[in-house]
Amino acid sequence: MEKMLNPSDFVGVSFWIISAAMVAATFFFWVERDRAVGKWKTSLTVAAMVTGIAAIHYFYMRDVWAVTGESPTVFRYVDWLLTVPLQIIEFYLILAAIAVVRAALFWRLLVASLVMLIAGYLAEVNPEATTSLWVLFIIGTLAWLYIIYEIFAGEASQINASQGTVASKRAFSALRIIVTFGWAIYPLGFVYGYAGGGNADALNIIYNLADFVNKIAFGVVIWAAATADNANEKAAA
Repeated sequence: MEKMLNPSDFVGVSFWIISAAMVAATFFFWVERDRAVGKWKTSLTVAAMVTGIAAIHYFYMRDVWAVTGESPTVFRYVDWLLTVPLQIIEFYLILAAIAVVRAALFWRLLVASLVMLIAGYLAEVNPEATTSLWVLFIIGTLAWLYIIYEIFAGEASQINASQGTVASKRAFSALRIIVTFGWAIYPLGFVYGYAGGGNADALNIIYNLADFVNKIAFGVVIWAAATADNANEKAAA
């Protein structure tokens, strides 16, 4: 794709900024693995994978937007289908580091995240079908609300409350705030993008902002817990 990005194209510029931020975050999380204690290294690796995968997709999505001016819906959902389950894995890794966790918990969270994403994808690839668009939106929202229930009141929350360390509890609490309020940006973008005739610019800017907040902040929370746990272990020694 040879067309250059127009500096006055704020949507395209947002794609550029997010792609650069994802690269920087990936490098940071990977380098900072050395500061983490053993049980947190895997979590930081997953955080780096999330932002690394997102960076690759954002470089491509930026080009698609610059050349066509159309939303790169398919490539965005490919990104989410890879990175959102990885973020769900982060919750599982935090709990598995402090307790014996049933695999059923992981699968429930994973299935809910996939239902959320697949419903959103089916809605956005055929937005002209207005009735199914909003039915699928509701299905995806219900799956998201189930994840919120699980991490606030379900088995995941109970394990964290009863067996978590100071660092893991802090990380778990911060991550569920991100999943609740940060992930709420996505349905907001969906509504702006498709209600009342739709607005592709608003859709993509809001989605880009949500990815910036959720993917990078998600990793920063893991990094903060990992380095704090390391500092505590050194102090105890």
